[in-house]
Amino acid sequence: MKTAALVLFILMYVLMIVKPKYRPYYALGTGAVFLAAGILPIGKLLGTINWNVLMMIAGTMILVDYFIESKMPNLLAEILLEKSRNVMWVTIYMSLFAGIISAFIDNVATVLMVAPVGIAICRKLKINPVGMILSIAVSSNLQGAATLVGDTTSIMLGDYANMNFLDFFWMKGRPGIFFAVELGALATVPIMMYLFRKDRAPVSNTGRTKVKDPVPTFMLLGMVLALIIASFIPGTPATINGIICCALAAVMIVLDLIRRKNAGRFTEAVKNLDYETLLLLTGLFVVIGGITEVGIIDDISGLITKAGGGNIFVLYTIVVWGSVLISAFVDNIPYVATMLPVLSSVTAALGMEPYLLYFGLLTGATLGGNITPIGASANIAGVGLLKKEGYTVSFGQFMRIGLPYTLTAVMVGYIYLWVVWR
Repeated sequence: MKTAALVLFILMYVLMIVKPKYRPYYALGTGAVFLAAGILPIGKLLGTINWNVLMMIAGTMILVDYFIESKMPNLLAEILLEKSRNVMWVTIYMSLFAGIISAFIDNVATVLMVAPVGIAICRKLKINPVGMILSIAVSSNLQGAATLVGDTTSIMLGDYANMNFLDFFWMKGRPGIFFAVELGALATVPIMMYLFRKDRAPVSNTGRTKVKDPVPTFMLLGMVLALIIASFIPGTPATINGIICCALAAVMIVLDLIRRKNAGRFTEAVKNLDYETLLLLTGLFVVIGGITEVGIIDDISGLITKAGGGNIFVLYTIVVWGSVLISAFVDNIPYVATMLPVLSSVTAALGMEPYLLYFGLLTGATLGGNITPIGASANIAGVGLLKKEGYTVSFGQFMRIGLPYTLTAVMVGYIYLWVVWR
């Protein structure tokens, strides 16, 4: 049974790498085989699926869709344009702006709302948009690890480690992963200044976009506030974060239906949900539940512990930089979903708290995707938008920005987390 589960798991991963377009089907198909073969007992199916994570993602996506449609991101980007001295600073400000938004909104959604604004700015300034859009993509990918709601992997970690919104900022008397991410982001500013040092043409803004509806902005802010408040309330349900996100999404839908008196916008918001990610995660929860059931997770943790030789620093280094290398080519969602229970088992065997390795995993896996254009969904989205505009991005072009950005941000986070959490 264990051998069959391992073969199916490896086959699923290989298919995800070779034919990534059909990732949800591979995960769901493998999960179905696991259930049919008894690798995961059917009675454990509902408990294996992480409903809190799925609800958080779905609710946040709906709110983000209304937020994008409100044109608020466009206005904020144009204000940044007014504050910029030249093209180089437009690129830097837009990248940091995308990063800040991505700390609270899904990375792909951030790219889809900010990159078109960047392209419009470049068109207005008559400059090549490739550098700016790629910087927006890698910046949004980095900042997704900063908060509980910034990225699917953060949501997964928060749920698995029973972390609330504030734990990403301050946890067990120590500063959390938020500061590792932000220090890494600040360290990339000199990198961008060097990369875009020749872009010194002056800029100006001819007008501001009018915000169509301020309500989605308040709803998103309300979501963050509600998650913070919930973190102080003891004895809340395990799915409290998902309930908050879905409830506020439902309120947004109802308010919009009352005001517009038609269901067109609601239909569009539901249509724009990222069903691929939701289905992929559902399948992965079943698959990982299956390989945990037959003992494969324990076997992998034993191999990692042996590789680290019982030395926590060596183990931490393997987790961080191994995650960077793997996530450059493999989507970080299935990777993080697989590694969280592995690291839990490793740290239990060593008798240590897991947070150093958890944060190292998230840092390496999130930032590692910035090395290549296929390493993260945000990068794929950014490259896709450029292709629609007639700009084809090669691996070399992407790595010119992604590689120094990644190495700088990861190194800063790597050192910070070791100093604070060792």
